[in-house]
Amino acid sequence: MNNSPLPAQPVNPPRSRSTLPRPDPTTINPPAGAMDKPSTLLVHFDKGSAAMVNEIKADLEGSDVAAKVEAMKRAVMLLLNGETLPTLFITIVRYVLPSEDHTIQKLLLLYLEIIDKRNAAGRVLPEMILICQNLRNNLQHPNEYIRGVTLRFLCRLSELEVLEPLVPSILKNLEHRHHFIRRHALSAISAIYRLPQGDQLIPDAPELVERALASEQDASARRNAFLMLCLCGTERAVVYLVSNAERVTEWPDLLQMAAVDLIRKVCRSPNRADKGRYIKIILSLLSSPSTAVVYECAGAIVSLSSAPTAVRAAAETYCKLLSSQSDNNVRLILLDRLNELHTSHRDVMVVVVMDVLRALASPNLDVKRKVLDLVLDLLTPRNVEEVVLYLKKEVVKTQSGELEKDGEYRQMLVQAIHACAVEYPEVAGSVVHLLMDFLGDTNIAAAVDVVLFVREIIETNPKLCVSMIQRLSDTFYQIRASRVCSITLWILGEYSLSLSEVESAIATIKQCLGDLPFFTISEEGETIDSSKPAHPMVNSVTVSSRRPVVLADGTYATQSAATEAISTPSFTPGSLSSTLNLRSLILSGDFFLAAVVACTLTKLVLRLEEVQPSKVEANKACTGALLVITSILQLGLSSYLPQPIDNDSYDRIVLCVKLLCNIGDDVRRIWLQSCRQSFAKMLAEKQFRDTEEMRAKAQISHGQPDDLIDFYHLKSRKGMSQLELEDEVQDDLKAATGGFTKETDGANRLNRILQLTGFSDPVYAEAFVTVHQYDIVLDVTVINRTKETLQNLCLELATMGDLKLVDRPQNYTLAPESSKQIRASIKVSSTETGVIFGNIVYETSNVMERSVVVLNDIHIDIMDYISPATCADVTFRNMWAEFEWENKVAVNTVIQDEKKFLSHVIKSTNMKCLTPQSALDGECGYIAANLYAKSVFGEDALVNISIEKQIDGKLSGYIRIRSKTQGIALSLGDKITLKQKGGS
Repeated sequence: MNNSPLPAQPVNPPRSRSTLPRPDPTTINPPAGAMDKPSTLLVHFDKGSAAMVNEIKADLEGSDVAAKVEAMKRAVMLLLNGETLPTLFITIVRYVLPSEDHTIQKLLLLYLEIIDKRNAAGRVLPEMILICQNLRNNLQHPNEYIRGVTLRFLCRLSELEVLEPLVPSILKNLEHRHHFIRRHALSAISAIYRLPQGDQLIPDAPELVERALASEQDASARRNAFLMLCLCGTERAVVYLVSNAERVTEWPDLLQMAAVDLIRKVCRSPNRADKGRYIKIILSLLSSPSTAVVYECAGAIVSLSSAPTAVRAAAETYCKLLSSQSDNNVRLILLDRLNELHTSHRDVMVVVVMDVLRALASPNLDVKRKVLDLVLDLLTPRNVEEVVLYLKKEVVKTQSGELEKDGEYRQMLVQAIHACAVEYPEVAGSVVHLLMDFLGDTNIAAAVDVVLFVREIIETNPKLCVSMIQRLSDTFYQIRASRVCSITLWILGEYSLSLSEVESAIATIKQCLGDLPFFTISEEGETIDSSKPAHPMVNSVTVSSRRPVVLADGTYATQSAATEAISTPSFTPGSLSSTLNLRSLILSGDFFLAAVVACTLTKLVLRLEEVQPSKVEANKACTGALLVITSILQLGLSSYLPQPIDNDSYDRIVLCVKLLCNIGDDVRRIWLQSCRQSFAKMLAEKQFRDTEEMRAKAQISHGQPDDLIDFYHLKSRKGMSQLELEDEVQDDLKAATGGFTKETDGANRLNRILQLTGFSDPVYAEAFVTVHQYDIVLDVTVINRTKETLQNLCLELATMGDLKLVDRPQNYTLAPESSKQIRASIKVSSTETGVIFGNIVYETSNVMERSVVVLNDIHIDIMDYISPATCADVTFRNMWAEFEWENKVAVNTVIQDEKKFLSHVIKSTNMKCLTPQSALDGECGYIAANLYAKSVFGEDALVNISIEKQIDGKLSGYIRIRSKTQGIALSLGDKITLKQKGGS
């Protein structure tokens, strides 16, 4: 069975000022001092009243410019809050349009952009004609700023009736002397041409823009012109790009970015005959001084070509950016790109592994962690020695203490070296002795990782056994952590095989225990136990403590015990309490360690009897071990320590005494052989499990037997570059292995279609929900089932939870029995089950009031954001102790088999079971397992399942969920509560 961590005792949640009470708050148990969620501030703005409108009118009609500015701002705010202000339009036309103030003119354009320009029938309001003359005057204004902002405003107009009289003035601005005006004139032409029927207003727009591009010198204006050709005249843009291919590297970075986007667009088309020419352009842009251009080119070349040369160029580009950029967010993005390359082109990425390692110079631990994870996936027999050597240098650097988190970084390095040594045992000898210097590290987690690494290497590398045992004996006195001492003692007991090793191990243990007994009792006074220093370089100071006790005959005596404080030149003062590390830990009440000492001495004595030819020496060693063990028992049974020895440790130590007094051959074989065999079996099972996980992750694709394969050897190679030839080979390989085959799950897509309204409603709506990592896209199909035209039809959506509507869908007009596709984007900020609700509002010509159709709620499932993940048992326990929120769910299911219930929970929660299968085997009526998953936002979800079968056959127990945030704990608990009753 797996020894799963017991959750902490629940405490009451803190009252948060920022969140409303959640349903059933007793199920969620944060610890004291948990952080409150960020508050939401609602800014109140008064609705428009008649008095306020009159006040705005009075300010606008006055001559005070500052008052007009404030009045326009208030009018814009009212419009943005849903007010219509129909009586204000004429006032603005009369008193605001003639103003020459730049701020007023800018606010005027904002006002014109916001107001409704069409009536209920969808026609342009007659009043808008009054604006045309003012806009025409602005387009001919002598001030460049007025012209520019007016042209920029026209990019947002979609009313052709307003734009048509302005076209000649817009075209004249293409030849203006100032680049600011030309730049916005090009943008306005592009926006007008892309409108429905906009090509009728400016039919020769692509030709005009092409001529302007040929003579333009301003970088932004050239970019706007080139983008217009890319959108509206792709062939002209391609001709311009190809004709200037030799000078692309001299273009400004804005134009280079547009060129990369054009190449991407062109190469997506089925006809890819000129792909090699475009790839050459991108390769030339990799030397651009702009990092943004270089980054985009690296991504483009990978999407266009899978040739090793192209992939290597992209990888080297990412590595150069990784070493040159100081922003940690940029580095994390680059590492994500490199990880994507590794997934599909591992053989090419192996070449740049040392370049990736240089990113360890970053002080950010997240960057370091990603680098190490990526490098470990790129290990090969050729580069493993270089990688391990680099990691050794990094370990040495952590000893300087210059960084704040040296201990945590050292722990990451130890784990990485451990993984290297497990996969390639031949490199273990070059690092294990260096890492053993950190067995006494003040960072206990790092020291535990080191000793676990030593324990595994000493089993898998028998050649290193002798030197490692000797090094452990020499450095044992430096170890201060109880767990590290326990594991080290187990190693000494199992792998000390020769006579000298056994004698050295026994001497080391006795030296670290000091003089016996641990305390003395005297009727006449106190007696001080003066233990000798365990190391010649250590200066010791005896510290004694005493207390009165009552003896068996009723007399009083003084009980005293002595330990030694030390000062060692090689250690930080105050960091160690004694060189007698075992003595200090045992006197602190650690009887589990005392039991480990007893077991280790028993194993060493048993092995000494096998390798020691002299029976006298063996008996002497046995007597010394018995003296140590009985002294430990005496200490545990005394009243000197506040807590007496626990029953488990007592039984274990008594067993050791009995074995040393009388032992049989079967028991000797169990103690000297079975433990090591069990450990070897555990390592083999772990390696098998890791191999199975890697095999499961491998993406195996199969091609169809009748798929077409082009043999490039039989093709004409005339005029083809080496990169094009490599690309042909990669395409053939993908065709042969099914790399181009995309499996589509039609049933899964159908499951994501949600019906939002009833069949009898006048408007039928259904939504296809697409969940990306950080946003949700709703493709809503709206069908007008009536015989009337629906005007101002609007999809109004609202969210609950950590969801945010990105933009509000616009109004539409639906003809009878017609349909419309409406897309809405929703931003997701955390892993929490959210709800999207809303309605469809529309108007008809027969009914003056607006009609409303309420939509069904859309529940966003937490399963869309979490995925199975793995972590070490130590990491799981540390997170379990650290995380703030706990949700406790009682088991209530009709399933009567505990293993079947565990499988059902794993399937329902999309989590990974960390408990090995061997720990779950057998029929014992109860089960304990740990589950782990990670969200797309980097959040960790921990689940501990503890269940047992009752006499009546039903399952009982609890499922505990822990996470760092409240949302994931609540949502996962609700999911488990909903799904646990099912049997499938």
